[in-house]
Amino acid sequence: MNAKIDTKVLRRCARCGASNRVPAGRLSDAGRCGACRETLPPLGEPFDAGPGDFDAIIGAARVPVLVDFWAAWCGPCKMAAPHVAKAAEATRGRALVLKVDTEQHPELAARYGVRSIPNFVIFRDGKVIAQHAGLVDASVMQRWLEDAA
Repeated sequence: MNAKIDTKVLRRCARCGASNRVPAGRLSDAGRCGACRETLPPLGEPFDAGPGDFDAIIGAARVPVLVDFWAAWCGPCKMAAPHVAKAAEATRGRALVLKVDTEQHPELAARYGVRSIPNFVIFRDGKVIAQHAGLVDASVMQRWLEDAA
């Protein structure tokens, strides 16, 4: 993970719709929209990540990160999606949740040995600390993130 601390990730303001460039390491913090000055809350929903965002966020995050490796054609992945969203909201400000589409980004799946989906990987300080293949509910995901903190 050779992410730079100053790597920025785009976040859209819920109030005015403006795109804001947020440092990857600050996604778990509250900020302000550069256009309307409305508060940008900590990221509390799953963030769709490609290789650039993925490496930047994993490398710079100051909180645990749960990554959901999934694909649109996968039935269990569709069943897991509401649980992933619920875990992201429940851990807002204390953890981050990323989603990686294995069809669009097979290189990321290969990097972490993902052979079946859904597949969940928990990172802390840029390192894998746990990995689980198969469907689980939001309470299990929350427990993983709390244990990682």
